[in-house]
Formats: sequence, C-alpha cells, structure tokens
Amino acid sequence: MPSPFLNPGARSTANGLSLLHLRRDNLLPVVLDASDADPSTEKIVTTRFGPFPHSTLLNKTWGSQIASSNPPSNKRGKKALKRKADDLDSTEADDVPASASGFIHIFPPTPESWTSSLPHRTQVVYTPDYSYVLHRLRARPGCTIIEAGAGSGSFTHAAARAVFNGYSSASSPKSKKRTRFGKVCSFEFHAQRAQKIREELAQHGLEDVVHTTHRDVYSDGFLLGDPKTGKSPRANAVFLDLPAPWLALKHLVRNPADGAAVSPLDPSSPVFICTFSPCMEQVQKTISTLRQLGWLSISMVEVNQRRIDVRRELYGLGNEGVRGAVQFPKSVDEAIGKLRSEEDKMREYRKLQKEGVNSNTDTNGNERAVKEDDNTDEAKNEVPVYQRGRLIHRTEPDLKTHTSYLVFAVLPRPWSEEEERRCRERWPSRSERNGEAAVKTE
Repeated sequence: MPSPFLNPGARSTANGLSLLHLRRDNLLPVVLDASDADPSTEKIVTTRFGPFPHSTLLNKTWGSQIASSNPPSNKRGKKALKRKADDLDSTEADDVPASASGFIHIFPPTPESWTSSLPHRTQVVYTPDYSYVLHRLRARPGCTIIEAGAGSGSFTHAAARAVFNGYSSASSPKSKKRTRFGKVCSFEFHAQRAQKIREELAQHGLEDVVHTTHRDVYSDGFLLGDPKTGKSPRANAVFLDLPAPWLALKHLVRNPADGAAVSPLDPSSPVFICTFSPCMEQVQKTISTLRQLGWLSISMVEVNQRRIDVRRELYGLGNEGVRGAVQFPKSVDEAIGKLRSEEDKMREYRKLQKEGVNSNTDTNGNERAVKEDDNTDEAKNEVPVYQRGRLIHRTEPDLKTHTSYLVFAVLPRPWSEEEERRCRERWPSRSERNGEAAVKTE
C-alpha cells in the first residue's frame, strides 16, 4: 500500500489516514472506514462543529470543505430498542441529511501536520527542530538514518520522507541500475512504544521505509538482527534522542571493539550525527565522548522559534472596553471584503515597486487609517471593525515547543596510506606534475 505521507493521491480513500482541520492549531487524525455499509452502525467523527459520518469524508478532494450532518438518533451507533413495524420491514437506507451548524476541512497527512496531531507517548521533536536536524544531517533520498529513541514517531515520519526514493520490497518493479533505497533504522527501548510505532508505521504504509527494533542501544548497539552478528545498516546519519547519548557513542565507530562483527556506519562516506539533549550537563558529557572517539566539527545549536502576532489595537479612553482585544470581521461577507481589500493593497504595492514610483502611500496597510481620537458613530460606521486601531506586532511570550540542545559532529570516512597513494597516482598535485616534467626534461 503506498503511504499517504509519500503519495496521498488526489482524494481521500478508505482505510487511509486523513486529517480533519478543525482550527489552525487543532487537527484530528482519522482512518476512514468504509467496511460497514449499514448507516445504523457507521462510524461517526464527533467534533465541536457537529457529527461527520465516515461516508461523508470518503472520496473527497483534499482541501474540501465538509458540512456537518445530522443522522437520525435511531441510526447513530446502536439501534433503538423499540422501532415501528414499518421501519423494521423497510430495507431502503435514507441519505444522511446535511446540517448547517458547522463544517471542517479534510487534508492529506504530512509529517508537519502529524507532529501537531499525533498521540503523545513521550516528548515530541517538533517541526522547527527536526527540519533543522535533517538539514544538518545531510538527509537526502537514498541515504540511511539511525534513530535511537523513536518515542511518539514525530522525527521518524519526517526522516522517512527525507530519505524516500522508492520501495525495496519484492512487489516494487525491478530496475536495471542497482539503487540504494533510503531507510530509517529506528531503535526504541520501551517494548510497548516500539510495538505501537510498528503498528502506526504499518497503518501509514511506511513499514518498507522504516525498520523498527526493540533494543537497549547502550549495551547492544545498532546492528540489525542479532546485536553481535547482525547486519550493518551502513548508516550515513545518526540521530540520538536519548537520556545519556554518550553511552551509545562507543558503538558508533569505524572499528568496533565491543565484539560486534561490523560497524553500523557506512565505510564509504562521512557520517553526520546529532544528539538531542535538554540539559547542559548532557551536552558536556556528549561532546567530551565525541572528541575521544575522533568526531570532528563539533558544534551545539539551540532552536527557538517564536510566532509573530500581527493585529490592530484600539487606544484612547473611548475604547476602554475593547482595548487590547482582537477585532474580527462580524460576518462572512465582511471577512471576504477584508481579504479582497488586502489583495488589492498588495497588488497596488507590487505595481508601485515594479514601476519604481515613490509613493506616499503607507505600505503597512493603513491607506485608509482612521484618526485615533475620532470615535464618533459616523466614523465607526464608515470603517469596518477589523480596520480600526493601530497595526502592531508582537512575538509570542512563551515557547510552545520542547526546546533542547542539538549537538552536531562529523566522523570522516576511513582513509589508509594505500588509498592515499592510489589517489595521488590518479590525481597528482601541481607540484608533483611539475616535478615529473622536470625529471623528463633532464
């Protein structure tokens, strides 16, 4: 089954994951079920905006607006205990009537939306952190990433999308050119969390991309299968979300001394590593161990993302009741008018920039600004409520993400004297070429 995270298609499908957009910061993941055609036992998603039977969510174009429905009370969940005789004899299924009380939007799943809607089993690596981590790890299609500490699976889904370049299963079409398929090797110490991750990945169609292992990586390392004689994942990047990452670094070496047959790292390329630690003491111990094991280019980064809130505020004694409140359009027509006015302003602004005309127009959206001391009823009726007041912006006071310290390092690929000699013979330096030319002239 193709994963909806990698190839969602154009419409929602049965047994596929969909995300119901309730608000900007409220997404509801739902696996749509079409197995039961009986309206009396059909599954229903109940939200604050109304009930939504699964039949109204199937085969919908992504981004569609779905109106809530009001199925009869005797057809929701369990059947009523007492029903009329003519109802029992009837075999025709009534259509679910639509309701005008509310609506939602349906979207395909992405790692970003899944991060904001997944069930939390542990602390979650949020989008600002894992996007920067994948960039620094040089994650790309075809590479292999080791993840220790799967937790809730947020980073796992993002890494799977980053390395995906095809399925390595037997059902995938064979290619004449040998291709290295991208893979995420995820390790989890907690047995229940590891089993839950496997179930979610199978449900999301990512079991061919992510290999999940229940193991204590501190003592057993990162080989696939048997900890001592298993197969090497040949990893190009490593992400450690562990309480004590320095205890696992002894297994991430080129020549293991712990009894393992092979190294879990790719011998033909440099390896990039990132550790995710909330405390500075953990960072210090990790950096000390990295230096002892030969890792280079060690650095630490902290990602702090804050949203900027842009709104209008009313000032003056005449606005004490609404001072500091966010002004919203009163109706749908007023909201549409607001969007159109903003589009017109941006269109005019781009036109002026293109023509290079120096205009006295205020480009922050205050062409029709109202005098703050003019609080008459006539002025208020002329200007919509969402255009009153002064345009201000503030950063959010508190961080809503789980911040940690990110430690990055690089382990160069092994390089022997024989490889250096062959390299110099094939690509001699300028001084070597000049020396050979001088010998020939003599």
